[in-house]
Amino acid sequence: MASCSSLLAEEKFQCAVCLEVFNEPVYIPCGHIFCMACITRYWDSTEVCQCPLCQIVFNRRPDLFVNPVISEMAAKITKSVEVKAEPGDVACDVCTGAKLKALRSCLECLTSFCEAHLQHHQNVVGLKRHTLIDPVENLEDRMCMKHDKLLELFCQIDQTCVCQFCMVTDHKNHPTVPLEKEYGVRKDQLAKVMLKVQQMILERQQKVLEVKQSVELSKSVTEKDVGEREAIFTALVCSVERSHTDYIEVVEEKQKTVERLADGLIQELDQEINELERRCTALNQLIHTEDQLHLLQSFPSLDSTTLGPTRDWSKVSAHGVLSGEDVRKSLRGYVSHMETTVKKVFSELMENFNKEMVKRTDAKLKWMQQYAVDVTLDPESANPSLIVSEDGKQFRDGDRKQKVPHNPKRIHSSLSVMGKEGFSSGRFYFEVKGSSGWMLGVARESIDRKTTEHSFWVIGLCDESYRSFTSSPSVHLPLKLSLHKVGVFVDYEEGLVSFYNVEARSQVYSFSGQTITEKLYPYFTSCGNDTSKNSAPVILSPVTHSDSTHTRFKFRFW
Repeated sequence: MASCSSLLAEEKFQCAVCLEVFNEPVYIPCGHIFCMACITRYWDSTEVCQCPLCQIVFNRRPDLFVNPVISEMAAKITKSVEVKAEPGDVACDVCTGAKLKALRSCLECLTSFCEAHLQHHQNVVGLKRHTLIDPVENLEDRMCMKHDKLLELFCQIDQTCVCQFCMVTDHKNHPTVPLEKEYGVRKDQLAKVMLKVQQMILERQQKVLEVKQSVELSKSVTEKDVGEREAIFTALVCSVERSHTDYIEVVEEKQKTVERLADGLIQELDQEINELERRCTALNQLIHTEDQLHLLQSFPSLDSTTLGPTRDWSKVSAHGVLSGEDVRKSLRGYVSHMETTVKKVFSELMENFNKEMVKRTDAKLKWMQQYAVDVTLDPESANPSLIVSEDGKQFRDGDRKQKVPHNPKRIHSSLSVMGKEGFSSGRFYFEVKGSSGWMLGVARESIDRKTTEHSFWVIGLCDESYRSFTSSPSVHLPLKLSLHKVGVFVDYEEGLVSFYNVEARSQVYSFSGQTITEKLYPYFTSCGNDTSKNSAPVILSPVTHSDSTHTRFKFRFW
């Protein structure tokens, strides 16, 4: 947009005929300046040659010459204020040649004007009353196609824009309001929708942040867990290698001892062999002598009984020197030591693992407990055989049907009762106590009160075994610990229904990836048996965030 100084300069260099900046400006004798084309057309259209401004009449038509100084200055001004229309802009409908960008649109003239051509609407009194708006295209679309009048009203019955004549013809007796009023109403509606959309964006951005934080937390926990396990197994490997080294040192030391003992025996044997060989030589010489006197005199000293001290080697065994039993004993000791080491390391591993799992499950349970809701039983939905307490916090099997008023919400197919309040979004959590014969969870609002099929997600203790139930066949739950207090957690958007052993701080079962499209209600059932009625009540327990000692997980390894 042009500055104030440029607009002032533009007014001084504006032709009085076309009201635009001079194009080939020329002087006429009275001193006024016009575009050569404008003054030429003006004189051609009149019989008298006169000035359009001061009305001075000239006896003959003056010769016209372009003033180069004024022409150059006019060209600079035109270049400084000219804003050509770009693709997507609304172009001026008056400009000839290169279209300039429109500044305003007139609803009476149905024309868009650039800054220069808008001067008339700002200076002429009659045109000042025209309604000017931000430039828009297709101004003819604002005219009534039938009456060729401006669309000024809005029909609230037909939800369309109409003109004044439409009010007395096609839309007679229809409530109408000015466009400005309906425009304000619609803007308010759009503002509310925009706020809602922005809130949805914020919620989803928060969800993205939660997911990222969950991933980061999971990554941190995983890295910590891997690091701990790596440290434990590294210690285990080091212990095994150390034991192996110790074993090798023991065996090698035993081997050295055996070698030293063997060297002593061999040395002793060599000495006796040398002595016996010397005596054998003497005996051989004596056997071959022919000197009878010499033989008889030497014989006593060569008698086998006087050969000197010799060891009885028949009791010395080579296997006794290098005994395999010693090696086997060492090996058995090594294996026993390794077993003890492995058991100790795995015992430490499991203890740390149990602590970590309890810590994680406890943290998760505490996180879920922040979504705790106050559940109250709905007596109008209770089976006629159930007895619901006055405060709506517990129920039991009455073993016989009671006279109760008819109610479409009442469940007749099973000994069941539902909660009063339903949930159609977000997360919620509640806890239940039960000793024997029960099922609990959540059910759809549209559950068939006569069959209750394919409409719930529950777990239960029936026929002395724990099972999960939904639209698919039941699943047996091989629990090591008895369930006395159960926590139920539901994430509506995630389609997740989870059950937790509150006392053991452990997860029992989860239904994940479920399709949930309607309101969910807490759902409870009493499971009687053939031998005796189920007189023990099922109790809705208040949620407490205690830090009491928790039962640890038990693991078995094969």
